[in-house]
Amino acid sequence: MDTFELIAPCHFGLEAVAKREIYDLGYEISKVEDGRIFFHGDREAIALSNLWLRTVERVMIHVGSFPAATFDELFEGVRALPWERYIPRDGKFWVTKATSIKSKLFSTTDIQSIAKKAMVERLGAQYGISRFPEDGPAYPVRISLLKDSVMVALDTTGASLHKRGYRTMSGEAPISETLACALIGLTPWRGDRILIDPFCGSGTFLIEAAMMARDMAPGANRSFLAEEWKYPDLGSVWRDARKEAQSRIKDEVETDLQGFDIDGRVLAVARENAARAGVSGMIHFQERDVGSLSHAKPYGFIITNPPYGERMGEADELYETYRALGRAYRGLKDWSMYVITAYEKAQKAFGRKADKNRKVYNGMIRAYYYQYIGAKPKWKKKS
Repeated sequence: MDTFELIAPCHFGLEAVAKREIYDLGYEISKVEDGRIFFHGDREAIALSNLWLRTVERVMIHVGSFPAATFDELFEGVRALPWERYIPRDGKFWVTKATSIKSKLFSTTDIQSIAKKAMVERLGAQYGISRFPEDGPAYPVRISLLKDSVMVALDTTGASLHKRGYRTMSGEAPISETLACALIGLTPWRGDRILIDPFCGSGTFLIEAAMMARDMAPGANRSFLAEEWKYPDLGSVWRDARKEAQSRIKDEVETDLQGFDIDGRVLAVARENAARAGVSGMIHFQERDVGSLSHAKPYGFIITNPPYGERMGEADELYETYRALGRAYRGLKDWSMYVITAYEKAQKAFGRKADKNRKVYNGMIRAYYYQYIGAKPKWKKKS
């Protein structure tokens, strides 16, 4: 049985959450780097990791790594890799992305061009041809250089895994689906616990939480590049993986998921997104100000991405918004609150320093994940 070393890029600083997901799928992790998890798996792992990993950006096959300080060494290193193991005679192949950090080889366009030529030479020798039709399935290659070290990978995913297929529109400053899941993963929230997002926008936190509660595969409603691959043969593997994912969906799930926003137009988008994701009946969206946030039951969760773009003349208004969230939180008995924001005065406005604080990146924006940890529920003794 073919085995591969797979690479799962993830959000920088949130590698522990991605590791836990991969372990839960049953795969052995070989290495962890900043923003990347390496793990071993077979052909089934390619399908399952694309379908089920909620917090990573894509799944790639590690074709090989080698040192290269010159373009000649880059050419020879790429040519020495076993491309015929992955790319068939009719495969469409190109270097879709190259990155270079602190390397003497800093021209990414030259890296892409030279690597393509090396692949053509290797595959031409293997297949006995000089021209490739490239009218078959796509096999995009990604190359990253760090100093004099080159890593070459084959993308199995295509469009990034944060594109679940349900979000066609979003509100201002949306949070990605993968980041939302990683932040939920840093909390003890589970599907039977209360969850409120008082700045829900297009509904990402709540929709992802609802999908978790139903045990829905995040990739079930989209396609992947490797589904078209017949070399290695993955057709039956994908069919079986999708069939199993469909069988795992829980139809009867009781949840208390609530989303508030003061913009009714954004809430309409959230409702449409939830419907496309198949979880519309699980989430209660309401046009409501954060100051009116309340709940009679204890031990709930607030997980939210409030506004933090400070424009001229809005500084006082933004501070009052955060103060209102802090007051509402203090009125909730034994609740936990988790807030991602780049607003520097957030803790002051909340009126309390966070129990934990973690630096994260929301796109290119450096933000902080403030964690206010409430009491654990008291377990009732069975009579």
